[in-house]
Amino acid sequence: MQHVEIYTDGACSGNPGPGGYGVVMIYEEHVKEISGAYDNTTNNRMEIMAVIKALEALKRPCRVTLYTDSRYLVDAMTKGWVERWQARNWMRNKTERAKNVDLWVKLLELVKVHQLEWVWVKGHADNELNNRADELAVKAIKEKPRLRDNPQ
Repeated sequence: MQHVEIYTDGACSGNPGPGGYGVVMIYEEHVKEISGAYDNTTNNRMEIMAVIKALEALKRPCRVTLYTDSRYLVDAMTKGWVERWQARNWMRNKTERAKNVDLWVKLLELVKVHQLEWVWVKGHADNELNNRADELAVKAIKEKPRLRDNPQ
């Protein structure tokens, strides 16, 4: 299996507000950057969307080391939160519905295809590639045509 390193970040101008995601993918000597923007979204949605777009860009099953500064995302995926929400019909507890269900469902399908290692990195710190993913996300908000986000 090929090994790919992926750095992702999401950004939002207001929360909710216009948002963007940025991705830096590295395979051997190849580097690919992906970004996009949405209207009226949240930072957490853009964090998840960045990972979805990165995994969708892979052409075959891969071993992936995924770096993100989103504790929400890493903890949800590594501590079993998402699986518990799903098992409870997408309820976080007896009264509170899980947020971003549409994106979690999509992400769970993509994760089945690949072998993922989730790595949390401190945001806006000394990780050059995480900072680059952040730059791409912020730039997308300003420069890319924004799609309509349809949270469910």
